[in-house]
Amino acid sequence: MIDSPLASATAGAQTLQRALESTDSVAAYLRAAKTWDRCEPADYVPGLIIPQLPSEFSLWEREQRGWRESVALFDQSHHMNGLYLTGADTLAFLTSLACNALAHSTPGRAHQLVTCNPEGHFIGDAILFHLAPGEMFMCGAPFAVNWVRYNAAISQLDVTAEYEPRSPVYANGHGNTRRWCRYQIQGPQAWALIEKLNGGPLEDVAFFHLTELRIAGHRVQALRHGMAGAPGLEIWAPWDLRDELRGTIVEAGREFGLVLAGAMSYLSGAAESGWIANALPAVYSESLRTYREWLPATEAEALCHLTGSFASGRVEDYYVTPYDLGYDRLVDLEHDFIGRDALTQMDPGTSRRPASLVWAVEDASQLLADMLDPDGPRCKALHLPGVDGDHTVSPYNSVMMGDRPAGFGHFTAYSANERAILTLATVERDLNVGDEVVLHWGEAGGGFGDGIVPADDIRPIRCTVGPVPYSRFARTEYRAD
Repeated sequence: MIDSPLASATAGAQTLQRALESTDSVAAYLRAAKTWDRCEPADYVPGLIIPQLPSEFSLWEREQRGWRESVALFDQSHHMNGLYLTGADTLAFLTSLACNALAHSTPGRAHQLVTCNPEGHFIGDAILFHLAPGEMFMCGAPFAVNWVRYNAAISQLDVTAEYEPRSPVYANGHGNTRRWCRYQIQGPQAWALIEKLNGGPLEDVAFFHLTELRIAGHRVQALRHGMAGAPGLEIWAPWDLRDELRGTIVEAGREFGLVLAGAMSYLSGAAESGWIANALPAVYSESLRTYREWLPATEAEALCHLTGSFASGRVEDYYVTPYDLGYDRLVDLEHDFIGRDALTQMDPGTSRRPASLVWAVEDASQLLADMLDPDGPRCKALHLPGVDGDHTVSPYNSVMMGDRPAGFGHFTAYSANERAILTLATVERDLNVGDEVVLHWGEAGGGFGDGIVPADDIRPIRCTVGPVPYSRFARTEYRAD
């Protein structure tokens, strides 16, 4: 646990619970546009957009092609929240929160940690690194990180949580440092570059296992990862080595066609990889009131903005389960954890599943034409490459199969690799690859006070159901265990 558990996070600031009480409807609060200019610069406005990096290093479409055709370097040093967990009971503590089977985890392993609320609805996921006995590190979007650090604060187990917030989006002159710099090397030429950096062959390591290599004379740790069907590594090292390591990687990568990935291409990559990063965290129901009374209103859970053509007055209608997100393979019901009893009562076979929706060229073209027509209908704009680049935005666009609802479209982006607009969706399990569905593209509107969002004309977009990850070409599908 950490000192002063229920005061440590809020420190007298407005909490998420107080923010929700400013309106009669949780859904209306989440539908409202949030204005970040009301935050003090020192709060750093912890949204999920990529801080400290340019939107593009070259051209975003060239950067997209880099991870498919050569090798791309992603600077992940800034945008993820981190949590360092130590203590004799660390593994037992995390096992009590995670849907995953972690009890037999050993140092040198990594896991995609999945968390739920007591009703079995998804809160968030993060990458968990098992560094040493009684020592773990998790990083990712804030939803799972905040939930774990809250539970560490109230736990009676021997576990200490040290929180490391992401780098500031709006620094306004405030400096920042972090414990580690983090770089990811991905693409078909990634392993050749890695072995060049290492000065020789690197012993093969299983997916989502940890290893070490030498770069610029320094031993650095690395996670075996994969993207675009090719193996790669995510490396991390002390913060003061960041410039030296980055410079060495860039120089060594020239012969392999290395490209630097900026914020625009980085975010759009989710459309190809199939990771739904912006599902609404299920923390707004009565069972988690105490959690909301602890969580500051400057955190992403308070800045979330529901958008899209689907509108409901019940916030629970926006919740998803681990099964909806394709995490069936990670859920282990043989151990006790928050949400287990509820998940036991659910049938994964009746849940939704992730899918890629490929926009019909004619419908996408007509939308762009209407955007350029001064007398055209009011329509939700299509942003390229990533439509909803700020992941504090949670899009829920209705998907129809004939006359029946068939799911939700969550994240939309253009892929230069596929020459297509892709929407990551959760759809009914009886839909097959190749089926045609209709995505209702637009903004239902809503909110309260000066955060009211006007409605758009809802546009039907014909789409073809595709797999996740998406590619027109066959490739290996890498999965964490």
